[in-house]
Amino acid sequence: MTVLSERLERPVSTSPSRAVRYVPLSAFVIDLAVMVAACLLAVLGRHHLPIFRSATDVSSSVTTVGPLLVVCWVALLWALGAYRSDVFGAGADEFKRVFHASMYAAGFVGVGCYLAKFSLSRGFFALAFVVGLPALFAGRVVLRRLLHQARARGVLQERVLIVGGPKQVDDIAAVVRRERWVGYSIVGAVVPTGFEASETPSGVPVLARAQDISALPEWCTDTDVVFVAGGLPYSSTELRQLLWDLEQHDVQLVVAPAVTDVSGDRVRVRPVGGLPLVHLEGPRWAKATRWAKRSFDIVGSGLILLAAFPLIAYAALRVKLYDGGPVFFRQTRVGRDGQEFGCFKFRTMVVNAEALVASLQQEQGTSALLFKMKDDPRITRPGKWLRRFSIDELPQLFNVLLGDMSLVGPRPQVPAEVALYDDVLHRRLRVRPGMTGLWQVSGRNDLSVEDSVRLDLYYVDNWSMLQDLSILGRTVGAVLGSRGAY
Repeated sequence: MTVLSERLERPVSTSPSRAVRYVPLSAFVIDLAVMVAACLLAVLGRHHLPIFRSATDVSSSVTTVGPLLVVCWVALLWALGAYRSDVFGAGADEFKRVFHASMYAAGFVGVGCYLAKFSLSRGFFALAFVVGLPALFAGRVVLRRLLHQARARGVLQERVLIVGGPKQVDDIAAVVRRERWVGYSIVGAVVPTGFEASETPSGVPVLARAQDISALPEWCTDTDVVFVAGGLPYSSTELRQLLWDLEQHDVQLVVAPAVTDVSGDRVRVRPVGGLPLVHLEGPRWAKATRWAKRSFDIVGSGLILLAAFPLIAYAALRVKLYDGGPVFFRQTRVGRDGQEFGCFKFRTMVVNAEALVASLQQEQGTSALLFKMKDDPRITRPGKWLRRFSIDELPQLFNVLLGDMSLVGPRPQVPAEVALYDDVLHRRLRVRPGMTGLWQVSGRNDLSVEDSVRLDLYYVDNWSMLQDLSILGRTVGAVLGSRGAY
C-alpha cells in the first residue's frame, strides 16, 4: 500500500460544523407546526366550503383523524427522505420529496377512510392539504433562505478536503468560493507528489502530497466531506475501499466530475452493473426558441404593459419636461442569431450621450465590452430615478411584443460589444435577449465581466420555463432593492 509521501504540518480548521446536523431537526419542527396549523385551519374553515356542506355532524371524526393525519404525513416525509441532511440548501429534490410525501399522505388517508367506511369531513380533508402543502413549501423556502444567509456569514459550514491535481483542486475551489451559500469551507488539499508548492495557484493550502488515494483516511479525520477530483490515480476498488474507510470517521465522499455550469435537470445518474454512469443532457437553448416561451412572452408583456401604463405615462412626462428632448432612446442592439434591432428605452442621458462614450472609455481605461460606469456624468436627474428602479427599461416590453426580445434572457448588447465576442460568447446569440436575466437578479452592473458572461451562458445551456418564472420573481426583489442599478 502506498502511503502519504509527505504530510505537511498545517493547522486544520476545527471550528464546529456539526451544528449543520440540526438543520433536519429544524425542518421537522417547522413541518410539524405547519401541519398542526393547517389541520386547525381546516377544522375552523370546513363549514365555509359550500361544495362540501352536509347535514351530518362529523366533528368527532375530525378530532380523531387530525392527529393521525399529522403522524402519517410526518412519517411519509421521513420515509421519502425529506429530512436527509443532503437535500437541504440547493436543488429541487427537497421540494419534490415534500410534494410526493404529501400526495401519498392524502391518498392513504382518503383511501383508508373510504375502505373503513369512516365518516371524514370532506371539507376538512380538502382544506388540510390545500393549505398544508403550500405552507410546507413556504416553510422550506424560509428555512433555505435562513440557511443560505447563515452559510454566507460562515456559519453551518461543512469542512471540505479536496483531493486531486492542482488544476482540478482550483476548479472545485472556484465554485465553492463563488457559491458560498452551498456551505462548504475548504480546509486544504491533497495533491500528487510531484507538486512542490505549499499552495495551489488559487491559494488552497496543500496539506499533504500522495501517490494515490489509499492512505487518505488518516488525513480526513478533521473534515466532513472529501472531494475526489482527477489528478490522482485510483481504481474502482480503491475508491470503494476509501468509501468504507471514511464511513468509520463519518466523512462523506463526493466524486467531482470534470464538468461545471450544468443544471441538475440535465444530469442523470444511471447505475449499470453497479457502475454509476453520469448522463448529461445536451444544451437546451433550442427549447428557449419554441412557441411555449414565445406565447408566454406575448401574454406576459401585454399584461405588464396594461398594469404599468400609468407609470409609463408619468415617466414619459418627467423625461420630456426636464430638457425637452426625445422621450425614448432607440439604440441598435444585437438579438437572436446576430440580427440587429432597435431597443427601446426611456432616455436617461443627455442628448449627445453617444458622442461622449469614446472619451469616457479612455478616461476609465475600459474596453467596449460591457461598458458601464458609476456616477456617469451623462445621466440626467430623471434618468437616475428611472435607472434606480429599472423603469427606463419598461419600453422594451414593445420589443418583446415585436419578437425582438424575451421577458427573460441574456442581456442585449450593442454591435461594438458583439464584435469582441469569441466562439464561446457567440452562444449567447442563440436565444432572444431578455429584459431581465440571471445577470440582473445576481448583481446586475456590480458583477464582473466574467461573471456576467458565465451567467448568460449558463442560462442559454440550461433554459427551462421554471427557471424563467423563478428569475421573474427574483427580478421584483432586485428592482425594488436597486441592487447593482446605475
